[in-house]
Amino acid sequence: MKKYYTRACNFFYGTISRDLVKKKLSLPLCGDKYMSFSQIEIFTRHKKKINSKIIEIKNIKKLPISIKKKVNQDLKKITKKREFLGKRNHLIMGILNMTPDSFSDGGKFNSLKKAFDRVEKMKNSGADIIDIGGESTRPGSKIIPEKKELKRVKKILENFKKKFPKTFLSIDTRKSLVMDFSIKKNADIINDVSCFRFDSKSLNLVKNKNLWKIIHHMKGTPQTMQINPSYNNVLLDIYDFFEKEIANFKSDRFCKKIILDPGIGFGKNLKHNLMILNKISIFHSLGFPILLGTSRKKFINQISGKYDTKERIGGTLASINYSILQGIKIFRVHNVEEVKQSLLVFDSLLNK
Repeated sequence: MKKYYTRACNFFYGTISRDLVKKKLSLPLCGDKYMSFSQIEIFTRHKKKINSKIIEIKNIKKLPISIKKKVNQDLKKITKKREFLGKRNHLIMGILNMTPDSFSDGGKFNSLKKAFDRVEKMKNSGADIIDIGGESTRPGSKIIPEKKELKRVKKILENFKKKFPKTFLSIDTRKSLVMDFSIKKNADIINDVSCFRFDSKSLNLVKNKNLWKIIHHMKGTPQTMQINPSYNNVLLDIYDFFEKEIANFKSDRFCKKIILDPGIGFGKNLKHNLMILNKISIFHSLGFPILLGTSRKKFINQISGKYDTKERIGGTLASINYSILQGIKIFRVHNVEEVKQSLLVFDSLLNK
C-alpha cells in the first residue's frame, strides 16, 4: 500500500509573504501570514521504494483524487496556528543539567544556589522555558536509580514556581517517579527522550494531565543509539514514529498538548542529522509545534572540527537560523543569550 507525505517548501517571509497570502499565491505556515509557502513536496512510499516531487500549490487540484485528499488533509494541519507559542514568535528552552556527567556542562550547577543563579541568568537573557534534568542521556551514558535522579532535582523543583511563576518548567526525565513529583510541583512540560517507553508507568501517568508532552525520537537507548544507526529513510521513518506515538494520546483530554522533537543526535549519524535539518518542515503536516535541539551537538564537531562543546555556538546558531527558515519556533539551548540575540536579528532581517 502506498503512503503519501506532504512537506511545505519554497518559503516567503515578512511583508512579501503577507502580500502573497492576501493574493492567495501562497499559504500561511502554522497560521502565520508573515511566513508562507507556495510549493509542496509530495513523498510517496511503497514498501522500501520512495519517490518525491515538488509542485506549486495552485496545481494541487490536478492531483489524482487519492493523493489530493491526503495532501489537503495535511495542508489543514500545516496551515493551522500553533497554540503553544501564544503571541510569541519563538520560544527558547534553556538547559539546566543537575548532573555530574552531561556532555557539555556536567557538574557546573549541582548546588541549589548555583542552579537558581543559572536559571535567573537564562531567564533574564530570554529563556521562556527551563528544562531541568537529573540524568545524562548523552551517548554511552549509564542509567542511574530513580531515587538518585529525584534527589538531584528535588529541591529546585520544590522551589521553582515560587521563584519563577511565569516561566515554563520542563522536566527532562525517563522516570515516572521524577515525572510524578514534577507534576505535583506544577511542571508545564514533560520531556522524556524515550517517548514514555523507558518506564512502563510513564505513559499512563502523563495522560489526561493538563501539561505539554514532548514526543521525542530516539533510535535505541543512550547506551546503543550511536552504534551504526540505520533507516530506510530517516525523515519518513521519524514521521511514521511520530504518527504512531501521537495516536497513543488520542483519548487524552489534552491530546493537543504535544510537541514534536526529531531528536538530533539521538540514534543518527551526520548524514541523518543533516537530512532532518534540511527538510524538517515535513513534520508540520502532523499539526503540532516542533522543538529543535542542536545545541553543541556532535554533528557540529563533525563538520567544523570543534571538539570542545563550548566552541560550537557558531554551528548551533547556523542550524537554528536555518530551521527558522522552515518555520521551527522552539529551541532547546545552552547559550540562551547568544541565541536570543541571533533570533532578534534574524527575525528583523526576515521581516523587512
